Amino acid sequence: MKDKGLERTLKALANKRRLLILRYLKNTKEASVGDIAGEIKLSFNATSKHLGVLYTADILDREQRNVQMYYRIAHDISSPVRSVLSIL
Repeated sequence: MKDKGLERTLKALANKRRLLILRYLKNTKEASVGDIAGEIKLSFNATSKHLGVLYTADILDREQRNVQMYYRIAHDISSPVRSVLSIL
């Protein structure tokens, strides 16, 4: 992993709300934005922004179904992400 990619990954992981999202998705495998927002007790818009950061950092995959967006942990995550997930 190049330095710039590692920096982006570590910045994405360095947030309490995003770690809560990852812990939730680790347990549920997949969830909609609304379900995630309810679980972490955050507004839909703020949750969407956090999910966008994790998606941009290649930590999450997403799939749109009708009007809802569903997120799950990406299959090909980097070893730093894998390490963080193992302790969540």
